[in-house]
Amino acid sequence: MKALIFDVDGTLWDSTEVVAQAWNAALEEYTDWDLRVNGELLKKHFGKPMSEIAKAVFPDCSDEERDHVSEKCMDNQNPWLLKYKPALYDGVTETLKELYKQYNLFIVSNCHSGYIETLMDISGIREYITDFTCPPYTGKYKADNIRLIMERNGIEDAMYVGDTIMDYNACSRAGVPFIFCRYGFGDVPEEKCSYIINSFSELLGIKY
Repeated sequence: MKALIFDVDGTLWDSTEVVAQAWNAALEEYTDWDLRVNGELLKKHFGKPMSEIAKAVFPDCSDEERDHVSEKCMDNQNPWLLKYKPALYDGVTETLKELYKQYNLFIVSNCHSGYIETLMDISGIREYITDFTCPPYTGKYKADNIRLIMERNGIEDAMYVGDTIMDYNACSRAGVPFIFCRYGFGDVPEEKCSYIINSFSELLGIKY
């Protein structure tokens, strides 16, 4: 394998508690709703496109109101992450440093603009990542973005590392093998996975 492509949430880190705080601050400032979110709720929906997350978390409002509120939540998100700095999962930095010696490393997520950059800046892993993308930059979702990142970097062979059935489905559509992070947010049947890891550092033991 010439490349590994990584999901973000549930794969590289868990930012849900900090994101929940950022969203709740926006809800308090811009709405009169009693609704508040928490990390456990967000874990159920992270990995979906942001429009789908907003519909799931804010179901009882008009599309216009939902768009306004979710935009305010997104505006809060990166500044809160930069302030409170969620940690990467154990072993991520060290493992990426070792993998970087042999493979091209990429990030493809369905996240909001600036989120991947914020992750890289907080954690100091930017030097190991060859390229990255997400829907706001391409107008495409994960499956198409996996193919796009491979094509624009001349990658013929890659594996995707993620933690949800949505990640697997994107890999299936993109035609790349899937490595399942069992420690993450979701669950994927074993027969659908090329490999299963219980910690990020186990990537070093896989013969690609």
